[in-house]
Amino acid sequence: MEKLQYISQGMTREEQEANIRKALDNGVKWIQVRWKNAPEKDFIRLCEISKKLCTGNHAVCIINDDVQIAKEIDADGVHVGLNDMSVEKARHILGEDKIIGGTANTFQNVLQRMLEHCDYIGLGPLRFTTTKEQLSPVLGFRGYQNIVQELHDKSLEFPKIFAIGGVVLNDIELLQQIGIYGVAVSGQITEQPSIITKFKTALQ
Repeated sequence: MEKLQYISQGMTREEQEANIRKALDNGVKWIQVRWKNAPEKDFIRLCEISKKLCTGNHAVCIINDDVQIAKEIDADGVHVGLNDMSVEKARHILGEDKIIGGTANTFQNVLQRMLEHCDYIGLGPLRFTTTKEQLSPVLGFRGYQNIVQELHDKSLEFPKIFAIGGVVLNDIELLQQIGIYGVAVSGQITEQPSIITKFKTALQ
């Protein structure tokens, strides 16, 4: 599983598509298409385009929240939030071979995701971020450390955990020391797609 996910950003379909193209051109191999409050027709079109672009670049295409659209366009999988459809239901709709990730904010959320057999967990937010409305309580590095420590203390096997929410390149070393598998990045890659190379090097 790739260690770097790009979560798409943009106010319009054109902006979203341009940012996804730039991320792929700079070597990202995992796109999560995320466009909150978008007109449905535009979001479906963006997802269709993204799937084609990802296929052409041998990249994974994950749709945020919308399981039905993920099925329609045959995306590689879906990422569900804590208030979205359950992982089990998404799995029932999409099938066993698709990737299903789930958001978590607390140790209890992580346990819930493990019981649901999700393929990876997006744990966060690391810090305050403006790209997400209704932000869950900020974890900070200590929050990650406490959750990972508790998992180890209880000898629990857990899926790959990605840090989300305001993650930047300088966070990688500390996150990896804590035991976080990868990162999902939006802002820094949108602003500076060429930084992807440095992210990939840091995550090796």
